[in-house]
Amino acid sequence: MDVLTHLFGGILTVLSPVHFLVLLIGLVLGMLVAVLPGLTLVMGVVLALPFTYKMGVGPGLILLTAMYASGTYAGAITSILFRIPGEPMDVPLLWDGYEMTRKGQAAKALGWSLMASFIGGIASAVMMVAMAEPVAHMALSFSSPEFFAIVFFGLISVVALSGDSVVNSLISLCMGLLIATVGVDSIYGAERFAFGQPFLLDGIEFLLVMVGAYGIGEVLTRLRAGFAAEPGEAGDGQARFRTALPRWAEIVRMKYTLLRGTLTGVVVGIVPGAGATVSAFVAYGLESQYGKNRKQLGTGAPEGIVVAKSAATASVGGALVPLLAMGIPGSGATAIILAAFLLHGIQPGPQVFVSSTDLVYTVFAAVFLSVIGMCVLGYFAIKPLCKVLDAPEAIVSAFVVVFCFVGAFAARNSLSDLYVISAFGLVGYLFERFRFPIAPLVLGTILGPLAETNFMTLMVSFDNDWTILFRRPISGVVMVLALIGLFWPIVRALARMRRSARFARVAARV
Repeated sequence: MDVLTHLFGGILTVLSPVHFLVLLIGLVLGMLVAVLPGLTLVMGVVLALPFTYKMGVGPGLILLTAMYASGTYAGAITSILFRIPGEPMDVPLLWDGYEMTRKGQAAKALGWSLMASFIGGIASAVMMVAMAEPVAHMALSFSSPEFFAIVFFGLISVVALSGDSVVNSLISLCMGLLIATVGVDSIYGAERFAFGQPFLLDGIEFLLVMVGAYGIGEVLTRLRAGFAAEPGEAGDGQARFRTALPRWAEIVRMKYTLLRGTLTGVVVGIVPGAGATVSAFVAYGLESQYGKNRKQLGTGAPEGIVVAKSAATASVGGALVPLLAMGIPGSGATAIILAAFLLHGIQPGPQVFVSSTDLVYTVFAAVFLSVIGMCVLGYFAIKPLCKVLDAPEAIVSAFVVVFCFVGAFAARNSLSDLYVISAFGLVGYLFERFRFPIAPLVLGTILGPLAETNFMTLMVSFDNDWTILFRRPISGVVMVLALIGLFWPIVRALARMRRSARFARVAARV
């Protein structure tokens, strides 16, 4: 009953005039960044982050949560109508959604997408509210070994899920951890990697790393590739800008597909580093193996749209559970939301349910209202959103650069931050050029101080005995799972190389 009371209070908070206006702005911005050429959901949330610094923590979190929720849906519109995936999570929609458009069923495809997003989003929000506080209460019994193990698991999960090359992911992660050590050591008070520069004594703000690597880096990458002059060209001739919602009987027939997609989205979303893209692909893969209509997938089957979209939207609630309960982000966007908490001096985790209960349930309420608002806007705003595709990519990128610099300067009013963000823009460009994932770099910068603090506390408390990590039940299990997640891709790659070498020898003999 207390949960419902707190949730109702959170809904009233979000519905207050100022907060509701912020919610609407977040919903619109989330949809815009999901359909604009040259922008991604994570980049859009990163660009909004510096502007939350001057807001209260409540409005800032409402803004980012609304952007996160609505951004998981809007890309479906361009994927289905124009075969332009707004986000990587929308790629599975090309296989069935665009095929339905080619068959003259675009309105029906959009209706299935909207319905799946609504059901997946609401169901995951309910599960999020039900799971977060029990997980947080369990985490209250944790000590430094358990917290370090969880942070370590989060970092390793990002490495394992961030690209084809585990080596490149590890290099990216280690660079992020190195950046996190710049400044004054919080335990011993020693200067580290400041090189006599006063502005480095305070450390390098993770905000600058995120905005530079994602925002400026992406613009430089697109500048090198050449901007698309006519991004709206793919949509010429499409006149079916409407949504036809499925009937109740059709939804009932799709119940098992919806259940598979939603559960997959929540479960995969909880895994640190996975997020909506992994959820959508995993759910589509499961449907192709176990779905009743699996043989029709890829030919314009509504099941392909429903399972991918419900999983992507359900991952929002799933990803917020580890963030709020343990301070470990479950996706790239929740890593930015974690940064918003930290910018306002709040550390997500078990204690936040005690010290900032109203704030937590405000976030919960924002998820519920964002899913509803996302669907309402998605139903009525198809034409304006599709018109956005007519914006030249070069102009959009110019605005991205301006927002990056304005946001970075607004955080601390320091010109030094502009040099730092430019440097990390170059780093982001080089990472994209040489296929190094950016997510481990960013998460290493955010979680590095937390990992270091817990590890040093552990070493002080247990007489420098690091084996305590494996001798305590919870931390031991988490550490073993993390190590499996780290070494399994390496073992699999070595096995693949040996098979290839064996086949090559056999072919040479023949």
